[in-house]
Amino acid sequence: MCLGIPGKIVEITETENELMPMGKVDFGGIVRDACLAYVPDAQIGDYVIVHAGFAISQLSEAEAQETLELLVESGLLSAEGVGEASS
Repeated sequence: MCLGIPGKIVEITETENELMPMGKVDFGGIVRDACLAYVPDAQIGDYVIVHAGFAISQLSEAEAQETLELLVESGLLSAEGVGEASS
C-alpha cells in the first residue's frame, strides 16, 4: 500500500535544473524537501499530496484537512500538529 500525505508548500527553492523544482513542504510542523516537478503550477501556500519525496497532486486546504483528520482517525497519523497544517 502506498500512502501520500498532504502538506503545505512553505518555500520553493531555485535550482540549477529547472526540470526538477524543489520546495519545502510543512506536514503539521514537520518540514521536508519535496520535488515539485509533477505540480508545476503549485505556489507557496498551496497544498499538495507528497509520496516518496515527490508532490504528486494539488488539493484544496479543505481536502487536505479532511484527509489529515481521516489519517488521525485511522491511527496512521498522530493528532499532534495536525491543526497547525492549516495555518
